[in-house]
Amino acid sequence: MNLIEHLDRFGGIATRAQLVRLTSRAEFDRAVAAGEMVRDAHGRYASPVAKEAVRAANALAGVVSHRSAALHWGWEVKVTPPLPDVTVRRNRNVPAERRAQVALHWASLAVDEIDHGVTTRRRTLIDCLRSLPFDEALAIADSALRHRNVSKRQLGALAATVRGSGAPQARRVAEEATHLAANPFESVLRAIALDVPDIDLRAQQVIADGSGSGRADLVDRERRWVVEAESHTWHSRRGALRRDCRRYTKLVLLGWRVLRFAWEDVMFHPDYVRECLVEAAAFVNERAGSTEQAPAAA
Repeated sequence: MNLIEHLDRFGGIATRAQLVRLTSRAEFDRAVAAGEMVRDAHGRYASPVAKEAVRAANALAGVVSHRSAALHWGWEVKVTPPLPDVTVRRNRNVPAERRAQVALHWASLAVDEIDHGVTTRRRTLIDCLRSLPFDEALAIADSALRHRNVSKRQLGALAATVRGSGAPQARRVAEEATHLAANPFESVLRAIALDVPDIDLRAQQVIADGSGSGRADLVDRERRWVVEAESHTWHSRRGALRRDCRRYTKLVLLGWRVLRFAWEDVMFHPDYVRECLVEAAAFVNERAGSTEQAPAAA
């Protein structure tokens, strides 16, 4: 896996240390020199999509918006958008050949919703919460909370202002979003789980016993479930693999059910992940029903 693929798995934004650890200093320096990623802040690098979006928006007399704006504000996304998101004024006629170069949106934006050619943080969140697929919207909302660019209360208040067909989703995203989500991979996995009845997975929960404690990606304490988002990007060293093996074994011995999902399945095969969760929930419910119906011992 090359450096750009790792950057995408981090949600389009990563630190120099993370990328060098996964590849090498030489590959990192080559990618920067080639413009394959750009420096956003000290030690922090991003996909050049946000910069490219600025040029695309200027060419259409529009503004950078949605996922491209999220990247501009330093928020990780589910996947780096293949085309820059650009919003133009309502009723603007854009030729077909120009449309093919961008992900085009139409809206009447107020002056205070634009900041140097990019939708403001507030407007970006509104656009993403109500119009992106639920899992993408949740990943961005989680990221905005994680970076402390908005509070949970502010996010809820913002979603409450949304009107129209996207309002129910905006409110649901605001309700489910959490600053505890570690990355977009985990956010998308949680988004899939939220549509599965009879489970209640919470992000980054600490599980402790007499010998110590550890943190798991997603936890359902009532059903004693641990659901982990697994990728080479986050478990790249042999020592990390060994620690995880020991941790999972310990959890099983303590009576926890552990499910592990790969990045590729979560991002590209969500139906498979959902089916696994549904089957696991059905199995747990079936066992619980059998226990309740079992006759008392004589």
